Amino acid sequence: MLNTKRHVLAAAALLVGLGLAPGSAFAGGKAIAGIVFQQDQYFRGIQIGMEKAAKAAGDELLAGNSDSKLEKEAQLINTYIARGVGSIVVAPLSADASVPALKKARDAGIVVVTYGTSANGDVAQASVTSSDRDIGIGTGQAAAEFIKTIGKGQKIKAGLLAFKALLPEQSNARVEGFLSQVSDQIDIVSQQDAWLAEKALAVASDMLTANPDIRIIYAANEGGTIGAVQAVKKAGLEGKVFVFGTDGSEQLANMLLNADNVLQATTAQQPLEVGRQAVEAAQNLLQGKAVEAKVSVPVLPLTRVNAAGVATYKEGLKALK
Repeated sequence: MLNTKRHVLAAAALLVGLGLAPGSAFAGGKAIAGIVFQQDQYFRGIQIGMEKAAKAAGDELLAGNSDSKLEKEAQLINTYIARGVGSIVVAPLSADASVPALKKARDAGIVVVTYGTSANGDVAQASVTSSDRDIGIGTGQAAAEFIKTIGKGQKIKAGLLAFKALLPEQSNARVEGFLSQVSDQIDIVSQQDAWLAEKALAVASDMLTANPDIRIIYAANEGGTIGAVQAVKKAGLEGKVFVFGTDGSEQLANMLLNADNVLQATTAQQPLEVGRQAVEAAQNLLQGKAVEAKVSVPVLPLTRVNAAGVATYKEGLKALK
């Protein structure tokens, strides 16, 4: 009895260390594991969407966070395999490096569904994403129109904030989508990685100091967008440098509505829909039903010139609280 108790306590400690709730992990019912890789409003929306789909079907959702670490992602997947879950719904950290752990899950008879990011090969039985290229294009289209008003037919200087060191495929697709719309209107004088707001503030500030002729900054994710806006304001360059960003949150919506005129446009995803559809795909696969191999959830361009649309989007964010 004592030995068994020790094993249970050790397993519970492992689950806590991996960001899982031990109480739910040992509950009965059909278990679906949902893995995010960071805590922000986007992934909060993903998790709420997952929870709604699981609850509607009477299933149990086990939530874990890999904290953007491949080794922790693999640990989570191994723990879920040992737990005997029916499916794993995950945003893979790497199209290649995440595959071995996910293949191990498939070999154990577990359904694998990816969302947000993808895994190479056929390890995932379904994938629910928003096109990263479309995310870049959405902001790029707004930037192209805006640059016409300040460029007066001449190319302007631009800086880019990406996250290539974290998720190269996703970062590159967004940047390339943006550039596909504005490449004939800008000269890129600096391109650096900075995806957390505090780091992006520092990097964008240095970028502006080293390149005082920059007129716009494009940031490929939420943290980079927030940091870029803060850097422009810190430098007192409102009305001279303009930011075009990525993702959607209450903070970004407020920045679009702010009279400082710094953030001009961003392109948001629909995390509630992504999370819901990913879990529903897993549920259907567990029931032996046919599902679409690839589902694309549309993105939402948000611009300063359409303040009413931004306000409507902001109101919709209340569902994430």
